[in-house]
Amino acid sequence: MKNKVVVITGASSGIGRALAKEFAAKGARLSLGARRTELLEQLQQELPETEMLIVKTDVSDENDCRLLIDETIKRFGQIDVLINNAGISMRALFEEVDTKVIRQLMDVNFFGTVFCSKFALPHLLKTKGSLVGVISIAGYVGLPGRTGYSASKFAIRGFLDTVRIENLKKGLHVLVAAPGFTASEVRKVALTNDGSQQGETPRDESKMMSAEECASRIVRAIEKRKRELILTFVEGKLTVFLGKFFPSLLDKLTYNHMAKEPNSPFK
Repeated sequence: MKNKVVVITGASSGIGRALAKEFAAKGARLSLGARRTELLEQLQQELPETEMLIVKTDVSDENDCRLLIDETIKRFGQIDVLINNAGISMRALFEEVDTKVIRQLMDVNFFGTVFCSKFALPHLLKTKGSLVGVISIAGYVGLPGRTGYSASKFAIRGFLDTVRIENLKKGLHVLVAAPGFTASEVRKVALTNDGSQQGETPRDESKMMSAEECASRIVRAIEKRKRELILTFVEGKLTVFLGKFFPSLLDKLTYNHMAKEPNSPFK
């Protein structure tokens, strides 16, 4: 990864920030997009030896995504890796949620991935680079209370799988990375039924995979040009296995597991 140009969206916190540090340690050049540029500037101070471009980016805005890619090319002249990491979550029953929340989840998670991928694709084809989408186990199994989140992650997986097949003979590497529950602030800023932020995480973050470990695994998968990365055995690989062969059992297990969350919207 030394001197490779890596674009990361949602790089201001959580997995995105950890990915930036992991790539920096390998000598990559970074183009980081996020809405909170002050946090990116702090990261830049922490990594003074890393060549870094900061672009204020709201991935739900197509023009912002275009600008992120255009500025990257102006600065570095190429793109070797694009990691679509930016995303938001939700926690509300579908029967109670305002549909604007579902739309917002799709705009950020799905269309953010579509926009950035669209503008970066010509450059990735030139370098035979890597197009990456960070989804979730929610992209393999429907998580109750998170209809918009699961829908957006399923959509990203279908989108990227199709892009991979379309470019099968062009040398493009496409990775769909699915972390399990990972310690980050995504649950604190998850949207409730009216679109307001949840504020507090309903889960014990200390028992989850760290963002740093998750980032390390994703980077290794990119280096090995894997097509799929499912993290953790129980929450990840076992869940996907049960979904294929015992879907009704998985429905019950998922319901019971998610219902144990404090103040769960369903019981």
